[in-house]
Amino acid sequence: MATDDVVHLNGLNVLHCAPDGPPLDGERAALDLIGDAMGRDAQVVAVPVARVAEEFFRLRSGVAGAVMQKFVTYRVRLAVVGDVTRHLDDSTALRDFVHETNQGGHIWFLPDLGTLDEKLRAAG
Repeated sequence: MATDDVVHLNGLNVLHCAPDGPPLDGERAALDLIGDAMGRDAQVVAVPVARVAEEFFRLRSGVAGAVMQKFVTYRVRLAVVGDVTRHLDDSTALRDFVHETNQGGHIWFLPDLGTLDEKLRAAG
């Protein structure tokens, strides 16, 4: 996939981001994705792990918190899609953070779009 595209999952429009787009590396990038999602009537943004900046996975950097706060504020769900095992292996704090985040209904770390579809179905 060369560009971001809207896909329909479980009754919702999902902005499925291309892996080679601008990195999700802070508030500005988050606002750009949120604006794109809102402009396309998408309620969820699915960002591939390849597009997420390394700083995001270092919780001390504050990038993850800033990005996630923007998504919560604008009521757009965020799914980081792909294998985050490498990052989880490096940080117990991140592993706990991802586990807790996945229990909620707004921000998720998921292996693929199929799992996102299931999560959306369960979340209602």
